[in-house]
Amino acid sequence: MNDASHGLEFAQTQVARASLDHCVKCTICETHCPVSAVTPKFTGPKFVGPQAERFRHGESVDHSLDYCSSCGACTLNCPQGVQIAELNSQARAVMKADHMPLRDRLVSSTTLMGTLMTPVAPLANAALSIKPLRTVVEKVIGIHRDAPMPKANTQTITGWLKKRKKPATPASRGTVVFFHGCAGGYFEVETSKKSIEVLEHLGYEVLVPRQGCCGLAQQSNGLFDQASDKVLKLCDELRAAGKDLTIVSASGSCTGMLKHEAHEIMGVDDDRLKDVGTRIRDIMEFLLELYEEGDLPTDFAEVPLTTVYHAPCQLKSQGMGQPALEILKLIPGVEAVESGATCCGIAGTYGLKAEKYDVAQAVGKPLFDKVRDVNPEFALCDTETCRWQMRKGTGATVEHPIFVVHQAYGLS
Repeated sequence: MNDASHGLEFAQTQVARASLDHCVKCTICETHCPVSAVTPKFTGPKFVGPQAERFRHGESVDHSLDYCSSCGACTLNCPQGVQIAELNSQARAVMKADHMPLRDRLVSSTTLMGTLMTPVAPLANAALSIKPLRTVVEKVIGIHRDAPMPKANTQTITGWLKKRKKPATPASRGTVVFFHGCAGGYFEVETSKKSIEVLEHLGYEVLVPRQGCCGLAQQSNGLFDQASDKVLKLCDELRAAGKDLTIVSASGSCTGMLKHEAHEIMGVDDDRLKDVGTRIRDIMEFLLELYEEGDLPTDFAEVPLTTVYHAPCQLKSQGMGQPALEILKLIPGVEAVESGATCCGIAGTYGLKAEKYDVAQAVGKPLFDKVRDVNPEFALCDTETCRWQMRKGTGATVEHPIFVVHQAYGLS
C-alpha cells in the first residue's frame, strides 16, 4: 500500500473525524492561531480545518492548508473539543501524498543527519555557516539559507555512556528508562547528559537502551507510513528495557509523539504504543510528580538567574501544564518569566522551509522580543528545535530547564 492510499485511510481517523461536527464556528481557534496572525497565506484553522474538511476528497481544495504549522493552539483552545490541528495534519498528508517534495523527506531524516554529521562535526558545523553554500542548498533543496540548524557534536550520548564512569553510589530508588530522542542523542547531548546525572543524583539507576527515531519529523511532513513503522519499532526498543519501568525523556516533542500524536494524528492503534505512552514522562513532569508526592529533595543551592521560560507547543498539547515553571520556583534565586508566546515559529521542520521561513520568523518575533527584554543572554525551553529557533532569533544561550536543576543540585 503506497503513502497516498495509506494517507487517505489515516485522514479518516475516527477520533479526530468524530469531533468535526462539534465545531460551532466561534472563531476562538482563529484568535489563538500564531500563523494566520502574521500571514494571509494561511486562512486560519477554522476555515481550512473543520469547515473545509467537509469538502475534501483526497485532495484539499485549499492549499492554504500547507501553511498550518501544526502547533496545536487551535485544538488546545477549542471549547468544543474539535481536533482542528489533527484534522489539518491528516488532510495535508493526503494532499501531499502523490507529490511529496524531496526536501520534506530529507529534513525528516534526523537520525541519518546525526549519523553523518557526528564523525565530521567541526567540518559540518563550518559548512553550515558558509552563506554561499547555504544559498545553493536553498535554491536546490528548499531549506532557507538563514534557517536555524543543529550543531553537530563530536560525541553522541551513546559514546558518552560507554566512556563515563558509572555512579559510585548504588541506586536506592529503583530503575528508570531514559529516552533521549534523535536530537538528544546527536545534537543536544548535554541535555541528555545532565538529565541522566540528575536522575542518578536522585537515586535512580538509569537504563538507556538502544533506540531509534520516534518518527515525529516524518509525521509532521505527511510521511505517515514511515512514521508509524518508526514509532512502533521505538516502542519495542523502549519496552525491551523493562515493561514495568517508568520512561523519562528530556525531549518534549518526541514524548508528545508517543503520548499523543502517533495515535491522535496517524491513528496508530497498538498495545505497544498504548503501553509506552502511558509510562513515559517528560523529565520536568517526572520531577514535579516526585515533588507532589514529597519525594523530591529540595536542598537546592541558590542560582541567581532571571530568565524567560518558553513552554513549547508540543509540551502544551500533552495537557501537563508547565511543570518546569513549578520546579524552577523551588530553586532560590531563580525568577523564570513565562514567555506568554503561543509559538516560537519553528514547529519542528516548518520554519526550515524556504517558503515558510519568513512566516516562522514573524510568529517567533514576540518571543524573541521578550527574551531580549528580560535577559538577552539566556533563556529556557524544553524542546530542541524550539531552542535552535530561539538561539538563532535572539543570539542568546537557550537551554533545557534541567540545566538549572543540575546546577542547583551542585552537579555542574
